[in-house]
Amino acid sequence: MERSRRVEQTLVEEVHRSAYVADGHADSLMWNRDLSVRSERGNVDFPRLREGGVRLQCFTLVTRGLPVIGGFPLLARWNGWPAEALRSERARADWQIDQLERFCAMPESGAAIARSAAELQANLEAGRVSAVLGIEGAHALGKDLSQLESFYRRGVRFLSLTHLMHNEAGGSSFPLAKKGGLTGFGKEVLREMARLRMAVDVAHASRALLDEVLGGPAPVFCSHTGVASATKLWRNLPDDAIRAIASRGGLVCVIFAVEFLGGRTLDDLSRHLLRALEVAGEDHVGLGSDFDGMVRLPRPMRDARDLPLVTRALLERGVERRVIHKVLGGNLRRFLEAGPLA
Repeated sequence: MERSRRVEQTLVEEVHRSAYVADGHADSLMWNRDLSVRSERGNVDFPRLREGGVRLQCFTLVTRGLPVIGGFPLLARWNGWPAEALRSERARADWQIDQLERFCAMPESGAAIARSAAELQANLEAGRVSAVLGIEGAHALGKDLSQLESFYRRGVRFLSLTHLMHNEAGGSSFPLAKKGGLTGFGKEVLREMARLRMAVDVAHASRALLDEVLGGPAPVFCSHTGVASATKLWRNLPDDAIRAIASRGGLVCVIFAVEFLGGRTLDDLSRHLLRALEVAGEDHVGLGSDFDGMVRLPRPMRDARDLPLVTRALLERGVERRVIHKVLGGNLRRFLEAGPLA
């Protein structure tokens, strides 16, 4: 991809600093790292988020991995999770929320969980990073629908019905998973999410499940995905699905993982962002890094500190400042405030 023009660093800094930067997906909580202090491990902690200009970070709760024997519990034990946090998938989710609450309570954290648009605004005015919670996979509910409201009370504002494999709610997009749509339990979950105004994250949905969710009443977005018409891979959304999400007032957040971008540089990330803008329109595209999700970032990105590189890449390709501000986080903030944080 040819760059349209060179831009001065002062312009990059001014555009980035004046934007409300928000990211739709990070798996940082599963690594048992104190996010209130700077680390050289992983991609995200609150000091690095602030250095990268981030005002809002969505954190997901992971409770089940690939169907290998003891796969997720082994990962959790390796990272020092306590035994009581491994008793059930609900316990795993609760422990991660407890951890985030503890990190945010640290005087040096400069962060707070946002459960409403009012709290989002209060955090902005106080200079705090807003943390918004989501869950990857309805298996965290343990087939107990009442758990959904319990999670809502704890601050969870979005949920993907499935994650890396199919589960009790429906089919996953993963190549080895069953590709079915919503189960009976999945339909109950979807109705309850609509009542609570929790958003449905379709990042790991099978196509059949995605189509059913798009026909339902709950707010819909995709927290981290590539664009299939930019790079055709199983994980990436096709144009018709992207248009359907946009037509529902939803949002498509573009992943940073080189595994799904079809290349290893910021040119490849830019290619997906520009294609998403063409397909969905400027009001329906955001960032969905998948920070700390066991993925590789496009060169030369290291972590959240390097988000201004995305601003530079978009400026160099001639994207208007107002559109860049939408992509960097304005769209995600508006979607959350109009739906799950309303």
